[in-house]
Amino acid sequence: MSENEAAGVPEPSGVDLARVALRAAKEQARARGAAAQEKRQARRGGGLRSGARADGRDPLPLGAAINRLITERGWETPAAVGGVMGRWPQIVGEDLAKHCLPLRYDEDPDERVLTVQCDSTAWATQLRLLAPRLVARLNEDLGQGTVRLIKVLGPGGPPRRYGALRAPGSTGPGDTYG
Repeated sequence: MSENEAAGVPEPSGVDLARVALRAAKEQARARGAAAQEKRQARRGGGLRSGARADGRDPLPLGAAINRLITERGWETPAAVGGVMGRWPQIVGEDLAKHCLPLRYDEDPDERVLTVQCDSTAWATQLRLLAPRLVARLNEDLGQGTVRLIKVLGPGGPPRRYGALRAPGSTGPGDTYG
């Protein structure tokens, strides 16, 4: 005698066993079907359907996509300074732009230095005299505190070459008049 018969519950017959097995098979099939449906939806974009209203999957114009990328990555200041380097002649004037070239920008919050190289010492001196006004003009365009200092570099000397006509230990033309 089984436990069910001893407790007064009749033993399930063949029909009842078939119903239980059918119910279990249906639940398993439903679970497999739901999993397959989720996979199909994931392949199609998570089950989202395109509609009449804009959503995050819609294409963007190139300018808007670049602006969104710059904002998300926190590149506003370097991008603005890069724009200044592209507009250098309009900012400082044609004459000064012909002789002074912006090289780099140090975006460290403690520094914020724009480094500019000039092709002669006379133009370097001129730029050093104009530096306070130029810093004010740049901060007007870029936002207050973007550029704190302009570092002016003079012209680079000729490349140092060591050849057969150099004296041993010579550092080139700099040891004469540099």
